Amino acid sequence: MKKFYLVAMTAGLGISAGAASADDITLQLKWVTQAQFGGYYAALENGFYEEEGLDVTIRPGGPDIAPVQVLMGGGADVMVDWMPSALAAREQGAPVVNIAQPFARSGMMLTCLAETGITSPDDFPGRTLGVWFFGNEYPFLSWMNHLGIPTEGGDDGVEVLRQGFNVDPLLQRQADCISTMTYNEYGQVLDAGIPADQLVTFKYEDQGVATLEDGLYVLEENLEDPEFVDRMARFVRASMRGWEWAAENPEEAAMMVLDNDESGAQTEAHQIFMMREVAMLTEGATGRLDEEAYARTVATLLGGGSDPVITAEPEGAFTHVVTDAALN
Repeated sequence: MKKFYLVAMTAGLGISAGAASADDITLQLKWVTQAQFGGYYAALENGFYEEEGLDVTIRPGGPDIAPVQVLMGGGADVMVDWMPSALAAREQGAPVVNIAQPFARSGMMLTCLAETGITSPDDFPGRTLGVWFFGNEYPFLSWMNHLGIPTEGGDDGVEVLRQGFNVDPLLQRQADCISTMTYNEYGQVLDAGIPADQLVTFKYEDQGVATLEDGLYVLEENLEDPEFVDRMARFVRASMRGWEWAAENPEEAAMMVLDNDESGAQTEAHQIFMMREVAMLTEGATGRLDEEAYARTVATLLGGGSDPVITAEPEGAFTHVVTDAALN
């Protein structure tokens, strides 16, 4: 990703004189301000967007904010979303298109208490598993369908607990396993005093059912405008510079996130942990979508038996036009 720095510096030489006429871009995040989005805050605070002639506003998300609705309503130019929810929304009529993929790998997993005796997915039937909803349930449901495990309970199925965005069901023994991200909730479990040797984890990547997360999406009609594509190319180029810088400077990047956290809910130690873990998911990424990873995601979502996440192969759901412009 070193080429991002060189290209952006060259571009910046011609932009400084016209900085007053910077192009406005609003980015809608999938979730609250945290190091999951550290690359964007690093690009903002280090002036990478400014060097590209951009004035970027980053809007945090949350449990009551649906990025697709914000994008469709004109409240943002580009959004961060997981591909399962984006493809599901596209099939339902929201014309969203992936223009870049900063996250090369999935951080999603199930974390179980070792005391339950669960050692493999074969042990899931008859258990209670915590699952996030609001679009986050799609990878889990696809996985269970892949395994042939019903999600309506019973001895042969799993009882699905609608998990809040916390780890309480595991700590309070309400669930045998819960949904966690490598960079967030897993750390919260450790911070709660349960050591790693008392936990069993199942990474979606290792199970062969991982789906792409934290891609950048825009409305399809906007891609017909060459000026919009140019703005997005500059945005992606600066953002990838931000991700590279954040990976190399996790502590400083975490502090930038904290500086932008108006809620005051985040802690320095956890954000540094998160930034380091997220860096493992963006490592090696240029922003260009890996079509093999895309195909794996689509196959996983289509493989839902009688209730698949999507029912047909998507058409026009991604484009390389933005990243080609950003990289060249």
